[in-house]
Amino acid sequence: MRSSSNPVFSSLSTDSARGATQFGAAGRGAFQQGQYGQPGYGAQAGYGAPQSAADTRPMTIDDVVSKTGITLGVIGVVGLIAYFLSVDMGLAMPLLLVGGIGGFVTVLVATFGRKMDSAPVTLIYAAFEGLFIGAVSHIFTFDIAGADAAAVIGQAILGTFGVFAGMLFVYKTGAVRVTPKFTRFMTAAIIGVLVLMVGNLIGALLFGFNPLRDGGVMAIIFSLICIGLAAFSFLLDFDNADRLVRAGAPAKMAWGVALGLAVTLVWLYVEILRLMSYFRE
Repeated sequence: MRSSSNPVFSSLSTDSARGATQFGAAGRGAFQQGQYGQPGYGAQAGYGAPQSAADTRPMTIDDVVSKTGITLGVIGVVGLIAYFLSVDMGLAMPLLLVGGIGGFVTVLVATFGRKMDSAPVTLIYAAFEGLFIGAVSHIFTFDIAGADAAAVIGQAILGTFGVFAGMLFVYKTGAVRVTPKFTRFMTAAIIGVLVLMVGNLIGALLFGFNPLRDGGVMAIIFSLICIGLAAFSFLLDFDNADRLVRAGAPAKMAWGVALGLAVTLVWLYVEILRLMSYFRE
């Protein structure tokens, strides 16, 4: 199974390939035994207590839709609260740092701690990202009056879900095929962008040199590249989610799919809002 440039989906794909895809229905129990640390169900059912139907039921698209909806709902509610708390600029930066660092650590726990099937981990990530989204939304629009700021944020949200819907249409129609070559290209491009971001951050902190985020022409081009990469990352996310469903991965893995989609959506929203702030300036 192909891996994804999204670290969450990469781990999901690896576990699914190792379990459900390789061994089929009988091997799914062994896959769950390694994943959840519980007695297997299937080929080894006679040697341990069977799992509940919720554990053994294969994942469906409805599971993905419902879990993703819940995750985005938590991000939205916490984000709204954090936005109004950030009116006090003394709270804006702490909320942004807590949310950003907390969300990053949670993704690492989910990816390397094999917690991709965990509802609490996904919802904790959503809460952290809500703090981050709310604070960053206020910071990018603090110089605009209330109604206008809400309009700008609304446009960024609309643009984010518009891109999401557009890329889902592209994936479903097969206009762009997700091939191993495409996956390798996307992975290399995203790694390259991350390296540039880190280098730009170090330059800004040490030397005050911030060409990729100063609102100039180079910063606008870089944001457009990031938006393009985030948009095409959805194709990889959709492909991996589709493969997990067809492989018969456990229903709990839908929480990991929701987490992976939320990571890409948050990245896309921040880049769109950042780009809009450049044009205001």
